[in-house]
Amino acid sequence: MYRRDAELTSDDSVGVFLDTFHDRRNCYFFITNLLGTQRDGRITENGRTNETTWDGIWKSAGQKTDFGWSAEIAIEFGSLKYEPGKNKTWGINLGRSIPRVLELSFWAGPLESPEKVSQYGVLRGLNLRRAEKRAQIIPHIISKLEEGEKSELEGGIDARYAFSQMVSGNLTINPDFATIEADQEEINLTRFELSLAEKRNFFLEGSEIYQQRIRLFYSRRVSDIYGGVKFYGKSGGYEFSGLSAQTKKDQLDGEDSANFTVLRLKKDIMKSSTIGFLAANKLIGGKNKGTAGIDTSLYFTDTFKFTGQFALSYGDYNNNNIAFFLRPSYDSATFHIHLRYTQLGRRFRDNANEVGFIRDDNRHELDSAVEKTFWLKKWGFDRIKYRSNYNIYWGLDRNLRSWQIDQELSLDLKNKFSLEIEHTQEFKGRDDEFFEKDFRNYETEFELGYNTREWQHAQISYGFGRNFDSDFQLVKGGLNYKITQDFSFQYSLTRVIFDPDPEEETTWIHVIRATNYFTNDLFVKIFYQINSAIDKKNIQVLLVYRFQPPFGFIQLAYQKGTARFGERGAQGHALFLKIAYMF
Repeated sequence: MYRRDAELTSDDSVGVFLDTFHDRRNCYFFITNLLGTQRDGRITENGRTNETTWDGIWKSAGQKTDFGWSAEIAIEFGSLKYEPGKNKTWGINLGRSIPRVLELSFWAGPLESPEKVSQYGVLRGLNLRRAEKRAQIIPHIISKLEEGEKSELEGGIDARYAFSQMVSGNLTINPDFATIEADQEEINLTRFELSLAEKRNFFLEGSEIYQQRIRLFYSRRVSDIYGGVKFYGKSGGYEFSGLSAQTKKDQLDGEDSANFTVLRLKKDIMKSSTIGFLAANKLIGGKNKGTAGIDTSLYFTDTFKFTGQFALSYGDYNNNNIAFFLRPSYDSATFHIHLRYTQLGRRFRDNANEVGFIRDDNRHELDSAVEKTFWLKKWGFDRIKYRSNYNIYWGLDRNLRSWQIDQELSLDLKNKFSLEIEHTQEFKGRDDEFFEKDFRNYETEFELGYNTREWQHAQISYGFGRNFDSDFQLVKGGLNYKITQDFSFQYSLTRVIFDPDPEEETTWIHVIRATNYFTNDLFVKIFYQINSAIDKKNIQVLLVYRFQPPFGFIQLAYQKGTARFGERGAQGHALFLKIAYMF
């Protein structure tokens, strides 16, 4: 096994894409480079989502040759879902990325985009047997020593069982979330809630099936859990998944233990289209709260698509709790256009945010965008890209609540430099919750980047504007650098200055990540961040040895100052030792 889920789209790399059900909608992908670095995951809904949280069991190796380099990939069939039998057909594609010349080459092509599974080739005549190993049991123990606290020793179990080659289930009891990397601090120039990335493996793996525009399930609503079960499968043109977890009492918010349950069903229709159903429920104190709805993705051609969703929420409010959207779009390799209409009831968010993520409701909303890419390859330019987005919404009482116009122009030069200019104008109208009066905001931003097509790159940007009656300046910078072949370093800076600053939000945010591989299965990761506005300083160091990759390992972790996003950490010096073994 090798380094996993590294960002390879900006490296010279090769990939294998396998549509194991030949449904022309979903596939697994396996990407590697000369060093044997690995990236795997699943593409779903003909490119609508691209998830790297799925981990397969496979091997890869690369070798320099007189004519360049070559790679070998060996994939264990037990990692894949497929229908056993004789003379089966899979979809397949093979690809190579050469980012320094902005080239993506595919065996089956040309493609409108690399994720368009419907345009892949076919692999016929496969005689497929069922994988022999059906069960995996992965117990773990974790000990904790924290400054000023009693030492702790806990254990837990993760189990996986394949009911068939197409249906599998997972069980977790007392999972360890303590050593997961903290949420990265960021600037929020809006008055709406920010969506935070999920990092807990139990909720990450297979999460792409729950992704929707109107987000009826948002796993970050689920706090620490006693345990949970989930299943996933595909058979007869149906894709289905379910999850249920019981939370512990939230010590910070004081919320009682609750049960979260999610069910998802999708049916393949036409050539590469789907229709689906999702329901998410929170049971707390004997009361059910949640969401339910249907959604569809219809591909009329390889470039013309229609997506839509209808949903309702339930709980404390049983009226004005309906939401839906309709969105036709056209996507080619160099052009995109869409028009979207969304309606959100006045009380939809109040119920839905018990299990989902809805920033705002009470909307009649129109959104449209146009994007065009020009490949020049002359006059010092590689490509020019223009994007224009227009958004406006009214309340259900027909009063104007907001409009926003975004314009963006990006230039990629042949000397590896890139330039980007963005300008945004917006209006926010007075309401009873977010805005005490009418506001006119604007922002202009300039960004300069070098070698941004590769993992090793640098970029810096400067923005200025007006935000809710305060002038502001925003500086952002980033550097990715490989100090040696085994030691990589990332640094990002955000500096925002408000004038006037009544809420004392002027801040510096520094984030450092570093990784050093001693071997492919012995490595150390460092994460450090500072947010000066809340005096937050957070460090995490994780040493990992995978003696039974990817699931059997020993972890030694050090933490200080870990806390929820936007909160100062009170955690003292803490050490964690975790051991997991796979049977």
